[in-house]
Amino acid sequence: MLRALDSDEPPPPHAYRVPWRVDEVYDRHPLVTNASRLPLDVVRVFVDAGAASLTEHWGLMPPGDTAELCLCDAEPGCAVVTIAWLRPDDGEEYLWRFGM
Repeated sequence: MLRALDSDEPPPPHAYRVPWRVDEVYDRHPLVTNASRLPLDVVRVFVDAGAASLTEHWGLMPPGDTAELCLCDAEPGCAVVTIAWLRPDDGEEYLWRFGM
């Protein structure tokens, strides 16, 4: 949820490296891996591909865990994938978007 920052609050924490690696091993089926050393929780994936949009719930992904994303119904180069997750050390929700 977006909120206004109080000027008396300390600044937000520094950015951290995106914990995901995407490998295009299979045509239209990228592999998404948790490349961090931390488990990521409540992982959700949103694919915006026009009429072929979808949402997947992957749940807890331990370090090194990989999931396959099916983009068969999306036109090549027209899918925008958003991954949402919670970091265990701060409980905050993070989002990362990429195009396929």
